[in-house]
Amino acid sequence: MTRRQAGLLVFLTVVFFGMATAHTWAGGVIKLGVVTKPGSAQNVCAEKFKELVESRSDYEVKIFHSASLGTETEILQQIQMNSVQMGIITSGPFDVFVPEARVIDYPFLFANSREVDAVLDGPAGQALLKALERARFKGLAFSENGFRHLTNNVRPVHRVEDVKGLKIRVMESVLHKELWRVLGANPTPMGWPIYTELQQGTIDAQENPLWVIWNYKLYEVQKYMTLTGHVYSAHIDVANLQWFHSLAAEDQDMIAQAMKDAAAYQRQWNRDNEADFLAKIKAAGMMVDEAPDLASFRAKAAVLKDLEIYKDPKVQEMLQIFLDAVAKIRGQ
Repeated sequence: MTRRQAGLLVFLTVVFFGMATAHTWAGGVIKLGVVTKPGSAQNVCAEKFKELVESRSDYEVKIFHSASLGTETEILQQIQMNSVQMGIITSGPFDVFVPEARVIDYPFLFANSREVDAVLDGPAGQALLKALERARFKGLAFSENGFRHLTNNVRPVHRVEDVKGLKIRVMESVLHKELWRVLGANPTPMGWPIYTELQQGTIDAQENPLWVIWNYKLYEVQKYMTLTGHVYSAHIDVANLQWFHSLAAEDQDMIAQAMKDAAAYQRQWNRDNEADFLAKIKAAGMMVDEAPDLASFRAKAAVLKDLEIYKDPKVQEMLQIFLDAVAKIRGQ
């Protein structure tokens, strides 16, 4: 063997063993659940996450959508059992599992998207994601449902007094049920979707972000909309905690970063389309009150912090963290 051949052999050996010891993705199927249908905000995030993970690794992401796994509460239960590894779930139902989660949905907490991003992407948001671990969830990111608005089929709602007696569907959330009871409505917790219940008159009203009202054609079964923006509704993007920690560190980092990237993409998608959603809803014939008396809603909702649902010390502490974070932003 010549010196040149020997050198080539050494080089190839180094390359071979270097490749053999380099990180290779474990791969496998990640089951991810959302309650909504394709084209919805949760699905936009889920599909972007799938695209990113599959382009960056050997994992396959299988999305279960359109309530095929049940309600959001049921999806969360399946994530706890690891029959589904991940989910993109509206923040409301989390409070049944981790009461601190209800601080995100505290009425009129956020004034705009700038405040939302600064708080949820900062230490306050990270503290809440960490709290989810008590319920065996690994919090990865916050994507966006959006600011919620009231629709109904009974009468125009301008002041909080106009809400009195409305049979309103609320999420399976202690906070949302209490909020609408305090505001004077008759709240009924229900899963999703609810088109049939609205159509048949089982309920008079509901509240959701603009994309939901448009995408689920609620303008066909609801006559009035009031831009209350009473609650900012996040999606909390989670994984089964034990499953996540069983992965190699590199896999954990890749999955976490892919979800953060997908969430950022989806938030921007939602905001870019809000004006269009509103224009389409109005064009479809809904009567929209764009300047309701929000002070009357705020005044009634203010008692929530003194109710039993906020007396848990952990909830009080988390709420104060969020309130302080918002105050700091407004003071800058």
